[in-house]
Amino acid sequence: MSSMRTSPGRRTGPTPTGPAPTGPAPGTTRRELLCIGGLSLLGLSLPQLAALRAAAGAEARARGSRSCVLLFLFGGPSQIDLWDMKPSAPVEVRGEFRPIATRVPGIQVCEHLPRLAEQMDKLCLVRSMTHGMNVHGPACSEIFSGREYFGAPTTDQATEQDWPSLSAMTMRYGRWSDGLPPSVVLPWYLQFPGQARRIAGQTGGRMGEQHNALLIQGDSARQAFQVDGFHLREAVPVERLDARRRLLRHLQAGRSSAAIATADAEQYERYRQQAWSLLERQTGTLLDLDREPAAVRERYGPSMVGQSLLMARRLVEAGVSLVTVNWEDETKIDGVNTCWDTHQENFPKLKNLLCPIFDQAFPAFIEDLHERGLLESTLVVAVGEFGRTPYLGQFSQSSNTRKTGRDHWPSAFTALLAGGGVRGGQVYGATDHHAAQVADQPVRPSDLSATILHHLGIDPAQSYTGELQQLRYRLSDGKPITALG
Repeated sequence: MSSMRTSPGRRTGPTPTGPAPTGPAPGTTRRELLCIGGLSLLGLSLPQLAALRAAAGAEARARGSRSCVLLFLFGGPSQIDLWDMKPSAPVEVRGEFRPIATRVPGIQVCEHLPRLAEQMDKLCLVRSMTHGMNVHGPACSEIFSGREYFGAPTTDQATEQDWPSLSAMTMRYGRWSDGLPPSVVLPWYLQFPGQARRIAGQTGGRMGEQHNALLIQGDSARQAFQVDGFHLREAVPVERLDARRRLLRHLQAGRSSAAIATADAEQYERYRQQAWSLLERQTGTLLDLDREPAAVRERYGPSMVGQSLLMARRLVEAGVSLVTVNWEDETKIDGVNTCWDTHQENFPKLKNLLCPIFDQAFPAFIEDLHERGLLESTLVVAVGEFGRTPYLGQFSQSSNTRKTGRDHWPSAFTALLAGGGVRGGQVYGATDHHAAQVADQPVRPSDLSATILHHLGIDPAQSYTGELQQLRYRLSDGKPITALG
């Protein structure tokens, strides 16, 4: 990538399905299983223990206080209707919406995003995202992992051959902070209704399922969050758990030093302490949004997306490195027009559902981070798996597309970036007159993944050994986009 900077409002010239594992992590030894018995006093499940085991390895080390929040716009938002509008194009291309001015002269966005327009001085529109995959699952995998999909686009579901997600890479190579894991996903792992496994690209894949990020589940009815296996039962208050902890210490003290002075025992003692620390945070204030002032919660909006971004801000404040927020709205159970997927009635869905949610939650999040002094150290990325076809009713992949909708389009789409050293008030890259092809500064998913890893202090070029064939792979083959600063 060129180091050429972009003037405000002008383009530059060329220059992350299935249920969590229920058995021991691969490679778990008999000695480790015995150690798990001590950890089970905390009531933790094997998947949680496997995550602790993975993330607390020798690779994890302190990397400063930089964080990233990835808002994944599942379904694929329309670049040409939202943030890469072409008002001079024919009506069958430009559609029904009009562009409006933003706080930055020369940059326009959709008329249904007025709050976003007010925050444009803090945002960078990367209008030159591109790849070649037009099926949801494999395309999600390319964004989440930064790698080209490994096989034919015949399934949307995760497999053990998947490339590891950014969340899994960060779980393995990121830093623990005061008992909190390096990588968190909320409020759900993406999964199509009727399918048995998560959508591709959200797991540890060939790196190993034990590196999956911690899921903080959201309850949209109660606007609340919890971690499975870490919530206390009424019959087991924290005082009783503490008594169990003291009993375990007493039992360990009675054993001979030779029996416990092993590397494995010491390692699992560290895991147990981390699990306990996380449990203490869970039962305290961190996941309790009721502790936020009502005005703050209202500012983010009543949607699950809004409350998830508020939770992401709290997690960033607490020191979590990577928070992945997966878009969730009432259409997540629609197998045809799920979330930002708009094969039918593109404009009513954007105007009446998606834009109102996004335009309240996302600008509020950016402004909140800015006001709290967190934006400079927190890289914020909002992106979907692809964009939408430039022509209304154009067929590219799905026979469900109607004249009122737009089909999948990976050739050119937009990512929104803010914070983390990214200079606001700029546009990076450009598309042609129909927002169909990238004209300047193409950015591939590998470049975006390398940018995120680099910001978090994780070397994108470092390698790991895959579990299936014991081959060595780099975390990312991309290059950080240094010209954004």
